[in-house]
This record gives sequence, structure tokens and C-alpha cells, in this order.
Amino acid sequence: MLYYLFSYLDKFDVPGAGLFHYLSFRSAITVLTSLIISMFIGKKIIRKLQKKQIGETIRDLGLEGQLAKKGTPTMGGIIILLSILVPVLLFGDLLNVYVQLMLFITIWLGLVGFIDDYIKVFKRNKEGLRAKFKIFAQLVAGLVVGLTLHLSDEILVREKVLDRKGVPITHISKEAEKKIPVVNYVTRDVKSTKVNVPFFKNNEFDYAMLIWFLGDKAKDWAWVVVILAVILIITLISNGTNLTDGLDGLAAGTSAIIGMTLGILAYVSGNAVISDYLNIMYLPNSGELVVFISAFIGALIGFLWYNAYPAQVFMGDTGSLAIGGIIAVFAILIRKELLIPILCGVFIAESFSVVLQVSYFKYTRKRYGEGRRIFKMSPLHHHFQKLNYPEPKIVIRFWIVSILLAVITIVTLKIR
Repeated sequence: MLYYLFSYLDKFDVPGAGLFHYLSFRSAITVLTSLIISMFIGKKIIRKLQKKQIGETIRDLGLEGQLAKKGTPTMGGIIILLSILVPVLLFGDLLNVYVQLMLFITIWLGLVGFIDDYIKVFKRNKEGLRAKFKIFAQLVAGLVVGLTLHLSDEILVREKVLDRKGVPITHISKEAEKKIPVVNYVTRDVKSTKVNVPFFKNNEFDYAMLIWFLGDKAKDWAWVVVILAVILIITLISNGTNLTDGLDGLAAGTSAIIGMTLGILAYVSGNAVISDYLNIMYLPNSGELVVFISAFIGALIGFLWYNAYPAQVFMGDTGSLAIGGIIAVFAILIRKELLIPILCGVFIAESFSVVLQVSYFKYTRKRYGEGRRIFKMSPLHHHFQKLNYPEPKIVIRFWIVSILLAVITIVTLKIR
């Protein structure tokens, strides 16, 4: 809102109003604002949660220091959500479709997580919201994002396309291309189902390749594949973040590191000069995402003030589901979803540790009559707790791994 106010004042040459045209300035002020909001309202929200006795229910899993956390306020994700939404509403371009999608995913999955926490705390139901409802919510989120990517005229990719007599040819087979006598390559902003591929020089992958058997119709049906991929990624990462949120500061710190990396990727993808130098897709109008991710980073760092060991508040599903959705959708919007296995390696490892543990246990119980385990306990961070690693050490080492994965992700921009 302030963005529009100062843009209007700039027409009258009001000193300083022009600063709001600079993405770097608005990103910096957004980080500071979200950080201040999270630290300022955090204490008040924690007190309200304590007053209403909104405490975490802890099951005795035989982990050191676990029962000491019983009664610690949960639903602290409210702090994160407010610290993201307020600065973005103040300093972001709310007419930008990328920002609108990120606001939607934040509110939608935050609401789903809030309902889950509400059922656990107030209804005394440890299971919370049923899994099928969570999956349905993630399905809706994926459909909205995928269809918007397909239908919105503002979501484009700048790429070289075939041009003959001034008419761009974007849907043409290789056989037809060979028959065109005069072909020029020009730059156009087009709808595209392509994404960047790490470690390859010709670093673009088209989802249409997955349905090559449709021939010339593959381009037309590629958006169905995109929508399915979006749903899968959102589900995987949001659930992975939820599973990672088991130690003080683990999910928040890891997500902040991922957010910083995504911010760098968004900046270079939204800058025509830098993206051309790095040979990655330039995404017109996507630079505004840097403002959003700045609020995301500031909110998580501010939340860590209260969530670091020993935690004064837990984020609950209110925070973890929203955070995972934000990371997944952000990576998709900047066409870097194929970097998720590297960048979100911690979340994926946590998820697959559970899948492997459950699958192996069921398999061995069926074959040998007794269930056996790969890990002492899953998710993975509990395995290290069972090995008597102190909780702060586990968290910091997971952060270090996240930093290494973030560096590798950034390096992929040049290593091909």
C-alpha cells in the first residue's frame, strides 16, 4: 500500500518517494520490517498463547529433554504469517500476479495448518486435521498455482523463438522447421512449460518431453503435466517441512537458509542482464518476488529469536505447512523446481527417512514375523537424538548441511 502511495507522491517530486521504485530498497526495508514485527508481536502472541493454555501436547518417545517441552505454546506460526503478510502488503506491488500467488499460498496453507493446530489443541484430538483434508488442501493449492501459470498473460518467459516475416512461430516441429527457407531467431515473451536444469549447458527442460508420445500435441497438453508436478512438489515440500519441525529452531533456521538462496535465484531470474549473462531464463515481472522472499526471511529470523533452543514457542502446522508451500511455489514460479532436491535436501531426507522406516518395518514384519528398523527413530533428527547427540548440536549441524546445499545450488548457475 505504501508502494502505491509513494509512487503517487513521486509524481509531485516529493523527496525520497522515488526510492520505492527500487527493488533493492523495498527488499531491504521489507526484511527490517518483518524482522521488527516478528520480534515485537512475538512476545505478545506468546503471552496470549500461554494465557489461553495453548500448549504443545508431547508424547513420551523416550527422548532426552522431550517431556520438558510439554506445555510450550504452539501455533506460533501466526507470528511468521503476520510478519510476512504485513510488510508485503505495505511494500509489495499487489497487482503483480507473482505476489498474488505467494499471498494466496501463504494464507491458504497457513489457514489449513491453523485448523489442524486448533483441532489438536482445543478439540484435544492428537491426530488433528485428517490427512485426506490436508492432501485435498494441497491439491487445491497446486491447481490454483498450476492453472494461473497456464492462464495468466503476465506469467511469461523471454526466449528466442523462430520468426518468419515478423510472425513468431512457437509451435513447430523440427521437420517443419527444416522446410522453412528463411528463419530468424528473435526474442519474444512467450508462454512456456520450460524450466532450468542444473549442471547442463543447454539448461532447459520442457515438460512436454514427458509426453513425447503425443507428438505435435505434446505442447498443448504439457500444462497438465505442469499442474501435476506443482501438486506433487507442494505436497512433498510442505509435508517435509512439517516433519522437520521437531527440534527447536530446526525448521525455521533451515527454511531461512533456503529462503536466502531462493532470493538470490529470484533476483537473477528477474534481471534481464544477469539472466542473459548466466544463460538462464529471464522472467519478466518476477523481480517483485524478491520483496516477498525478503519478508519471508525476516519473519523466520525474527521467529528464531523465540524458537531457538530452548524454544519459547513452536510454530505448529500453522507455520510449517505454510513455510513448505511458500518454498515449493516460489521455486516453481522462478522455474527452478529441479533444484529442489538439492536446495531442500534436509526436508527431503526427513521425509524419506519416514517412508523408508515405515516401508522396511512393514516388509520385515511380513517376511520375518517381526518388524525391523533402519533408523533408531524417524524422522531423521530423532535418530540422532537416540544416539545421544545434544539437541542444539543436531540443529546446528543440520543448518550447516543446509548451508552447503545452498552453496551448491548457487554454484549450479555457473557449473555446467
